[in-house]
Amino acid sequence: MTMTPEQRITLHGFNNLTKSLSFNMYDICYTKTREEREAYIEYIDEQYNADRLTAILKNVSDIIEAHVLNVAQQDYVPQGASVTMLISEGPIMEVPTESYAESPGPLPDSVVIQLDKSHITVHTYPEYHPDEGISTFRADIDVSTCGEISPLKALHYLIHSFDTDIMTIDYRVRGFTRDTNGHKLFIDHDIASIQNYIPDEVRNQYDMIDVNVYQENIFHTKCKLKQFDLDNYLFGYTKKSLSGNEQQNITARLKTEMDEIYYGKNMT
Repeated sequence: MTMTPEQRITLHGFNNLTKSLSFNMYDICYTKTREEREAYIEYIDEQYNADRLTAILKNVSDIIEAHVLNVAQQDYVPQGASVTMLISEGPIMEVPTESYAESPGPLPDSVVIQLDKSHITVHTYPEYHPDEGISTFRADIDVSTCGEISPLKALHYLIHSFDTDIMTIDYRVRGFTRDTNGHKLFIDHDIASIQNYIPDEVRNQYDMIDVNVYQENIFHTKCKLKQFDLDNYLFGYTKKSLSGNEQQNITARLKTEMDEIYYGKNMT
């Protein structure tokens, strides 16, 4: 199926394709002492508490022009937070011409998009290794829509909302809808890569790998930050306070942690 952005499919009934975006981000930090680790976790819990996560998800719902029906949010003890939103189709505005285009979505100040009934969730997982001095913050966000608009249009804003070293992104289209001739449609837009929904200036900052199963409408992209500055991974001090050997050792630990997350396997 090849369609221009201006073309639309005439359906029998309504579009009931389910489109799901899973966005996972990781922030890595070196915390030398227990006090530093606990301070890092406290900082993350403050920066990404349930109230702030709720605000982020509300902006996502604005981007896809959805009505928020219900919000459930929770800050956990000792750490972490979750937010779940039930959303419904927004009021029908002018249908955007970029619906079928592989391009980054808007930020919240320029939005004209709608979707059908669905949900948005976020869960956070701050943690640290008790011996290796590595602390990791992970946030999992899921945006599931039913209808014409792809949740990939919210990806640009989600990346914009988190300071992330590593991202793993999954997108899948499930189910089918029918055109007026009864012909089944298992996807209603062309897609070559999730990367095409990420702005160039962001893509240029990351090494990226695609693992796509086109015949099953499954798309997966992994991203790891290219530039490494040790000062960005130290909590409460800078590399000037470390010896050269300490800098090399900490750098090696951090890069191993990032590579293991990026490639999905333990490394010796």
